[in-house]
Amino acid sequence: MSGLSELQRARLRWRARRGLLENDLIITRYLDAYEDQLTDLDVTALTQLFEMGDNDLLDLLLARTELEGAYDTPELRTIIGRMREL
Repeated sequence: MSGLSELQRARLRWRARRGLLENDLIITRYLDAYEDQLTDLDVTALTQLFEMGDNDLLDLLLARTELEGAYDTPELRTIIGRMREL
């Protein structure tokens, strides 16, 4: 995918809404910076990431924990690394 359609953008941003403000802020900054560059694999990886519980996701974003199991994929490692840098 060279770019997301407006509908795809809206769906991704809606899916990214979290119960913890901290997660919302980090994810929103990531989408603001990289949304135009996301591939289908990235969108799939983000969708998988959004299935995590809020506290687990926050620990991951703040580097308190690392990706493991089904979440430890090259796409998610790149995405989490970029989120941590922002």
